Amino acid sequence: MRIGIVGHRNIPNTVLPSVRSGIRRVLQGNTSAEALSRLGAGADQLFADIALEHGVPLTAVIPGMDYEAHLDDDATRATYRRLLSSSRTRVNLPVEPTHEEAYFAAGRWIVDHVDRLIAVWDGFPASELDNTAGILNYARQTGVPVTVLWRPGVTRA
Repeated sequence: MRIGIVGHRNIPNTVLPSVRSGIRRVLQGNTSAEALSRLGAGADQLFADIALEHGVPLTAVIPGMDYEAHLDDDATRATYRRLLSSSRTRVNLPVEPTHEEAYFAAGRWIVDHVDRLIAVWDGFPASELDNTAGILNYARQTGVPVTVLWRPGVTRA
């Protein structure tokens, strides 16, 4: 079973425990699972770390752009490099005209190659091409089962 992730970069501390336990719940018992992630800040890195903790092989899906240079900060880039080196497989996607299109293409690629998608999503509709909700909508349109993880009533800053 291939399981992918889409989610927010900034996850409030009040939501983190429920997101972590939700990811663990989906991964537990899936001994033949494979995890697909863009390895970006927030939900992507959290999911990848938990997958590796559970012995689930990781596939890094790298958007077609100067991705590492556009990660949030030095700590995020260091975690990205660590996770990338721990990945069983690396998929480098073709270069896209804009960063937003590259992020969205990577999210769509993940949806197109998974049996289930985890969405760390606050419930607000998409406002940008690479928005979590945009990928979530694409997954629903294509019939990929989605598990949404969030704590009701919590909004992002």
